[in-house]
Amino acid sequence: MPSLPRLEEVTTANLKTALSIRVRPHQEQNVEPVAESLAEAYVHPAGVAWPRLIVDGDRTVGFLMAFLDIDWRADGTLVRSGLWRLNIDAAEQGRGYGRFAVAAVAAEIRRRGGKEMYVTWHAGPDGPEDFYLRLGFRKTGEVSGDQPVGVLEL
Repeated sequence: MPSLPRLEEVTTANLKTALSIRVRPHQEQNVEPVAESLAEAYVHPAGVAWPRLIVDGDRTVGFLMAFLDIDWRADGTLVRSGLWRLNIDAAEQGRGYGRFAVAAVAAEIRRRGGKEMYVTWHAGPDGPEDFYLRLGFRKTGEVSGDQPVGVLEL
């Protein structure tokens, strides 16, 4: 019987595995390495970053990091939650793990009472825009840094 993917916390026991996750070379410009994501999680207030490994059976296939109730404009006027990072290992892409990751983050945001899930992405031919749009995100017309912002109604 095939296993179902699951999320696991990043721990000292699986840290080296987490750090070994690599996207395809042409995707490296689109997402930060896992090490940088974990460093960012560490420097944000507790509870804002939600880093998780994506595991299928005994294989770690990817990494995601959600942002939960982040002060979007850094002025207290807008709080949002969403998918911050998604790294599916190059050898594991095309097997539905990205869709699983988006659904898992959406479920966590719903569990916490959220009604919307946000994501940003690097624009361009090798970027993930089509992936997010196929999953139901719509562009908001906003830009965060130089990245388009998408929202998914939950």
